Amino acid sequence: MYDVVIIGAGPAGISAAIYAVSRGKKTLVIERAQVGGLIGRVSAVTHYAGITEGETGVTFSEKLKAQAERANIELVYETVVSVKLSGEKKEIQTKQHTYEAAKVILANGTSPRKLGIVGEAELCGKGMSMNAAQHGMLYRGKNVYVVGGADGAVKEALYLAQYAAQVTIIHFEETLGCIAEFKEKVVKTPNIKLRLNSRLHGVYGTEKVNSLEISNERTGAIETIEDSGCGIFVYAGTVPNTELYTELRLENGFIPVDENMETELPGVYAAGDIRVKQVRQVSTAVADGTIAAVHAAR
Repeated sequence: MYDVVIIGAGPAGISAAIYAVSRGKKTLVIERAQVGGLIGRVSAVTHYAGITEGETGVTFSEKLKAQAERANIELVYETVVSVKLSGEKKEIQTKQHTYEAAKVILANGTSPRKLGIVGEAELCGKGMSMNAAQHGMLYRGKNVYVVGGADGAVKEALYLAQYAAQVTIIHFEETLGCIAEFKEKVVKTPNIKLRLNSRLHGVYGTEKVNSLEISNERTGAIETIEDSGCGIFVYAGTVPNTELYTELRLENGFIPVDENMETELPGVYAAGDIRVKQVRQVSTAVADGTIAAVHAAR
């Protein structure tokens, strides 16, 4: 029996755990994969107060893990398969154990959105849906395609440009949806090309990507590009990991909370990207986790 169980060890979850433990609460963090969550996949962590120069998703995640260890936070790597959140005693079932808690903080974030196109599943990890920070160097001197036009996509495109012969950003809108800083950097990067009003329509190959199709949003025309051995990096948004939380009311899949990060169920909080919010950044996730833990610890 725990005072607080936190599902997810990203910035929100680790922040929540640090504050809960500091207030003397018996706290458990349950994480499916690795500390840091999606932040561990980014090439660079930017616009966060106090980061060191050259901070990457990996180094940032390592710092989160080290801080959790220094705080003596109990952390288990298990997959949650069901939860019971109603009532005074909450129950979290993993593949290995059943945990009980007085309070629960849901901080298991989001997962990358799939495109649902031909070849996506078959070529995943074989040139399709790659991790720029981990696989970018493998495409030195080759062509790469980045799907998406928001901050995350464009930041990764800029990172890949240092290795690739050419980076093509495929975005369905008329202009990139990223911040001005990134737009200016794209203009100054000669080997980045924009394919706006466009979508990735399909990818083809067996052990690697041999060709891809790009559709025109205005005309509907589909262009086939032969580019054997290219890399395709998809940053088309994320979807919330809320499929287990059937007891909660959701808004477009996200969890509504009040100013204390508490859901409609007493003693159940949600923090980070999984909750209804306008801004999803590391800084807002950390703030959410802090607020949730402070109130859960009362």
